[in-house]
Amino acid sequence: MGNMDRGLDMARAGALLLGVVLAVGLVGAATGGEREIRITGMVGNLPVDLLIGGAPPAAAPRKRPPMPAITQPVLFNTPEADRIMEALQIFPPDNPWNEDISGRPVHPNSKNIIASCNAERWVWFNLDMGYVIVPPNQKKLPVKITAYPGESDKGPFPIPDNAPIEGWPVYGGELEKLQREGRGDRHVLVVDPVNGMLYEFYAGRRTDAGWEAAQSSVFDLKSNKMRPAGWTSSDAAGLPVFPAAIRFEECERGMVEHAMRVTFRRTRREYVYPATHVASRHTSPNVPRMGERLRLRKDFDTSGFSKHPKAILEGLKKYGMYCADNGMDWLISITPDSRLKNLEELKRVKGKDFEVIVPTGPNEGPRAK
Repeated sequence: MGNMDRGLDMARAGALLLGVVLAVGLVGAATGGEREIRITGMVGNLPVDLLIGGAPPAAAPRKRPPMPAITQPVLFNTPEADRIMEALQIFPPDNPWNEDISGRPVHPNSKNIIASCNAERWVWFNLDMGYVIVPPNQKKLPVKITAYPGESDKGPFPIPDNAPIEGWPVYGGELEKLQREGRGDRHVLVVDPVNGMLYEFYAGRRTDAGWEAAQSSVFDLKSNKMRPAGWTSSDAAGLPVFPAAIRFEECERGMVEHAMRVTFRRTRREYVYPATHVASRHTSPNVPRMGERLRLRKDFDTSGFSKHPKAILEGLKKYGMYCADNGMDWLISITPDSRLKNLEELKRVKGKDFEVIVPTGPNEGPRAK
């Protein structure tokens, strides 16, 4: 083969490669970069075998230690709870809560959505979502459902006597008194790690006749199954609360390795996977949907933050946060654990430092077949 012929074949191959790259680039921009294309054949005497695009493989889950024996209820703000959480896989690795969204494309309307949420406001937090860990043989009790029986899972439920009410112990007072008299949303979160089950209640209250709640939700932590379409949960979006709560042991480890939870004053009457429920009359495309996923911008400098807030911010870059309920703009949920330090530094982050992403659907991203 002469040099001129070889040069022509190489030029043809180069032109073909350039055309394919441009085409795949356009397709990838429209589909979030997950379209994979393989090109094989010959250009003259040169073989061509190209694999272009495709979603990155799901990261291997972090190796976890064996689950400690759980023989009695364990509160969230203890070293024993830390060891249990280190061992617990909260939903499968390919679940949306565990999905790395750092490479997802920015939503085309991100700028307007962020602006509607008060872009100049700082990020703040609620020390609200405590939980209790129960042994696999915890006695199950009936719970009277007072407001959403048609969108609640059936009992009985493994609620122990020391189940914390949302905000305890930060709000002060004896737990038993708060169980009976406290105000607010009063979430109650119960985790059974051995059986891989999560039980959540909205407006939980202990009475002389037993426990009651406005709503009850049960989640299988071993499954990607979400709530039925149109159903609420203990959160307005139909999402679980516990997987979003920021915990001490993960901040100590250096990164919050799951999506988090945020509220906004105005939301849209629309939801997006994995959310299943709406709680608004607004229809403007410029306000966030329930389940809208936001991410801290990659170029946001976290180097000047202390260990715990930095772990949160790095997690917000990789896993982001879901719009989960109506409430104060840019308010995220953190367990009321006094071991967490320097959280007030989060006030240095503003809404404009975030972007809305194009999310994956139930059979996309790491769940693609």
